[in-house]
Amino acid sequence: MRTSSLARRGIATALALTAAVALSACGSSSTSSTPATTTPTAAESTEPATGAALPTITEGKLTIATGEPAYSPWVEKDDPESGEGFEAAVAYAVAEQLGFGKDDVVWKRTTFDSAIAPGPKDWDFNLQQFSITDERKNAVDFSSPYYVTTQAVLTLKDSPAATATSIADLKDISFGVQAGSTSATALEKFVDPNKDPLQFNSSQDTVQALKGGQVQAIIVDLPQALYLAAVELSDLGGTVIGQFADSTGGDEYGLVLPKDSELTAPVTAAVDELRENGTLSELENQWLSNNISVPVLS
Repeated sequence: MRTSSLARRGIATALALTAAVALSACGSSSTSSTPATTTPTAAESTEPATGAALPTITEGKLTIATGEPAYSPWVEKDDPESGEGFEAAVAYAVAEQLGFGKDDVVWKRTTFDSAIAPGPKDWDFNLQQFSITDERKNAVDFSSPYYVTTQAVLTLKDSPAATATSIADLKDISFGVQAGSTSATALEKFVDPNKDPLQFNSSQDTVQALKGGQVQAIIVDLPQALYLAAVELSDLGGTVIGQFADSTGGDEYGLVLPKDSELTAPVTAAVDELRENGTLSELENQWLSNNISVPVLS
């Protein structure tokens, strides 16, 4: 991980245990006697569990999973162990909050679908841009969000939309959106185009409409736009021309944990602390806002 203020941050408390400790002192008539004390057991201790004391898959280690492959800007060069890339950096920041050093982190690779499927897992938490949804909560746990997406405009290099640099330039563009999505809401809120957008039943159909020339641009969340431009639309000159300024209503990304995991509370507390102390904002600026250079449309 690149040198940052994270290395200077102390390891913070992840989970507060609520069990009260009952301490009793033995009385004595002798003035020379000292009060008897009791040592709290692990279950009674008021000190929060961190690091090796947490119930991880492997004792003393924190096993973190991500995708295969993992793409920039989330993980740079498909190397999460480096700590470079937004999600790789977030993972190590959470680990540090929990009391694990970098050498205590073990990385695994999983598919997206298997991570959110019901059943046991061989990792402690997983991050690969998982949107927090009620349906997924039936199968897995989520931490609080570490990132909220903005919406972006995606087009092809030969499209009239490719030269747009402002909201005004988008007014006469023919758009495609997934029906009922936050993208459709963002298009109406920020652009209000002169032409009614074509609406599709799925994100796949929306992308296919752009490929086939049915529409000149589509609205999707920024991470998806970056992926589509770099992977699925690279041969056609996929281009993210800009993002909207407001993330209200955007998808919330959370760390995925096994259903009813004992780590859900401490991991959530770690994410909350990183949000409150400004670390998540710093990492977002370093790896997303500054690194991907997608302008904000106004």
